Amino acid sequence: MIGREMAGPGLRTFFRICEKWGVSPERQVLILGCRDGAILDAWQRGDYAEVSDDVLIRISYVLGVYKALNTIFPDARNADGWVTAPNSAPLFAGRSAMELMVEEGVEGLASVRRYLDAQVNS
Repeated sequence: MIGREMAGPGLRTFFRICEKWGVSPERQVLILGCRDGAILDAWQRGDYAEVSDDVLIRISYVLGVYKALNTIFPDARNADGWVTAPNSAPLFAGRSAMELMVEEGVEGLASVRRYLDAQVNS
């Protein structure tokens, strides 16, 4: 089990990243795999009682994506913009990384993270 003590810092960081990326609350719900916007609202207010291991795993993928992008792109605007730009790499098939992460949930998050880790390590 992932430590509950990470829920608050992880969610606060997730919300800051989403602000930088321009992620709507509706998409945040999908990325985190939570049931509805009411839970998201509770988390934004600091009520972390209903944070599952699955949510923490999803947050860790987002943090990894963010870190990798800021390693690849020295300019924060380019790093943040990459997430929503269409991508011609086979994994994305013209979609943006955001679309892949929203549409494919945890598998999409993991795929984007692996893709970027490979870019960092190449």
